[in-house]
Amino acid sequence: RSVVSPEDVQQLLREGSRNRSTAATALNAQSSRSHALLTVRVLSHMEGAASSCSILHLVDLAGSERVDKSEVTGQQMKEAQSINRSLSALGDVISALQRRTPHIPFRNSKLTQVLQDSLCGTSKVLLVCNISPEACSASES
Repeated sequence: RSVVSPEDVQQLLREGSRNRSTAATALNAQSSRSHALLTVRVLSHMEGAASSCSILHLVDLAGSERVDKSEVTGQQMKEAQSINRSLSALGDVISALQRRTPHIPFRNSKLTQVLQDSLCGTSKVLLVCNISPEACSASES
């Protein structure tokens, strides 16, 4: 959806936040049950110059989840499995790009399909990780 003002952006962020699923698990009182993705496209039209388009993806990835530790069942287990599959697919894509393999498995998840243009070519990627310092979480990190 196109936005033209900071207020439009704020409204879109509020709408996305309302649509994001969260639930309590044995590990977390408010666990994200989905990834969040905000794509910003900036179009530049300067007189006498070629038009350009820049894309910025801001992604909040739901954390991987060990079902035996989180003790989820039913719908929450399906969500955890889906989150884990998409994170694995992202890892597979990054690994294939690093190894420069001829086939990059972008089609293995919706997440990697959406991010394809930003993961290859001359794009720049910055990854910020939130890692628990607790010893019991070492195997997750």
